[in-house]
Amino acid sequence: MNYLSIAWRNLWRNRRRTLITIASVFFGVVLATLMYSLMDGVYGNMIDMMVKLSTGYIQVQDPEYRDTPSINNIFYPDDDLMEGIGSTEGVTSVAKRLDAFALLSSGPNTRGGAVIGFEPGKDSETSNLARWISHGRFLEDKDEEVLVTANVASHLNLEVNDSIILIGQGYRGVTAAGLYPVGGILTFSTPQMNDIGVFMDISLAQDLFQTEGMVTSLMIMLEDYTFVEKAQRNIEELTGDLVVVNWRELNPELVNFIEGDRAAGMIMIYFLYIIIGFGILGTVIMMVAERRREMAVMVAVGMQKYRLGMILFFETVLIGLVGVITGFAVSVPIIFILIMNPVRLPADMAEAYIEFGIEPYLYFGADPHVFTSQVLTVFVITLIVYLYPFMKVKNLVVSKSLKS
Repeated sequence: MNYLSIAWRNLWRNRRRTLITIASVFFGVVLATLMYSLMDGVYGNMIDMMVKLSTGYIQVQDPEYRDTPSINNIFYPDDDLMEGIGSTEGVTSVAKRLDAFALLSSGPNTRGGAVIGFEPGKDSETSNLARWISHGRFLEDKDEEVLVTANVASHLNLEVNDSIILIGQGYRGVTAAGLYPVGGILTFSTPQMNDIGVFMDISLAQDLFQTEGMVTSLMIMLEDYTFVEKAQRNIEELTGDLVVVNWRELNPELVNFIEGDRAAGMIMIYFLYIIIGFGILGTVIMMVAERRREMAVMVAVGMQKYRLGMILFFETVLIGLVGVITGFAVSVPIIFILIMNPVRLPADMAEAYIEFGIEPYLYFGADPHVFTSQVLTVFVITLIVYLYPFMKVKNLVVSKSLKS
């Protein structure tokens, strides 16, 4: 007996009932995929934004630098190491960084702050500081001007073309001091970032702190955060005594925030699955109730219950397949449209996001897992719902059902 063919014909004997059931599966796939895509996109954008502004996805450091971030715990990155890391799968750029601390002074005003040496020529591939220039201009390689963050500039009463004095301790205790013109002012969307201090070309920073070509870290950017584990393993094979740390180790606060928020989001998705399951179950209960007399007649004329159960099983499978395939086909273009056009949050919510350093948009992700996991989950829920008609057929009392 061709159960599949019979099941397919049975479905379309009552088109409205079948379409209602398929619609339950269809909307379940679309809603679950959209919610999961939103979680993936928001977290992915949050990670991407934070690592660009601070650590990169991966850093190479001196073994003692993480526990003691001192200008003395630095290393010299040779050309072979730079080329090897740059050719690693998933790596989009590798840039040198020199991070130190100094007193920042202008006229009678003084405050402490970070001094960060970076490669302006690679900025678009790493931190993208150029987008945050609010006054003045961005730096070029070998530039002798510096960039100052907004709150520091305000505290020191600095404007573009003013001069700032940096005084600190250089490599192995030498005095580091210099006078530099301000080329631009950086105003970040995150208030805490505006307190950082000064950014300058790395060669200028190396001259200031007398590190002679050495750096505190190599900042490595990847295509996205999904490449981190594999890239880290490959880079560790190239670095010898140096240590390789990823963004999770460098940003534990961000990791804790994402994990806590993700747990809350998964609870919402589980509730959505429950709603989807009961929605599908409701339509299946309706379908079985409408066909109770029909099933009794089939058993009465000689069809074995297990064969009838197999037909209902294939009907459930076909409904699930049609529902998840159409749901997948519709959700893919919707999500890609939303990826290209992020949804801006209302004003009140936008202010709260900005305070936490998050761009006030709802971003969506397109990781394959976003689609496959939801399609499979909803399909499995549909198959579990089959237990209801199976039990109804198993416990079917023909005499009572014929009178219904």
